[in-house]
Amino acid sequence: MTDTTALEAAAFRRLLQHLNHDRPDVQNIDLMILAGFCRNCLADWYREAATEAGIALDKEQARERVYGMPFAAWKAQHQRDATPEQLAAFKAAQERHG
Repeated sequence: MTDTTALEAAAFRRLLQHLNHDRPDVQNIDLMILAGFCRNCLADWYREAATEAGIALDKEQARERVYGMPFAAWKAQHQRDATPEQLAAFKAAQERHG
């Protein structure tokens, strides 16, 4: 029998690799528009899982784990201001999906 936790962990690491090293050009707002989650959501879910496991982890520590560096550094290197078109698409996506 396969250890599903190990497989899930490997898939999570691959997702982080993809988002942060292979495609840092993909903006969080675009992820939110298309998928309804972003890197910050992953960090929140990671922190919630840590809390459930009895591990103290603050927001910045969780973001650093997900981004692979301090969030402020990642933001300075990769994040651009949202365009009016992105903001409109984000608003429309929120209205569609509640």
